[in-house]
Amino acid sequence: MTYDKNEIKRRMDGAIDNLAKEFGGLRTGRASVSCFDPVVVEVYGSKMPLNQLGTVSVPEPRMLSVQIWDAGNVKAAEKGYSRCGTGAKPDAGG
Repeated sequence: MTYDKNEIKRRMDGAIDNLAKEFGGLRTGRASVSCFDPVVVEVYGSKMPLNQLGTVSVPEPRMLSVQIWDAGNVKAAEKGYSRCGTGAKPDAGG
């Protein structure tokens, strides 16, 4: 039986990339901006990731903050978030 070293390396690299994404989604009790990676928002006639519409940050260990740059996109961001079902609760406080 022969082994193709390049094929094995390619498959292992794919497995490692997939594992890194899975680890990024783990909920460890500390908030992570990667929680919003799957959120896609429909604005300007196209779909965009939430992080391209504003600043996503972690001001405290168990709090995420999303500041949308264009106030006209806030409702669209809320819709995108609610469709995604991330499990986090948006704060209406702005």
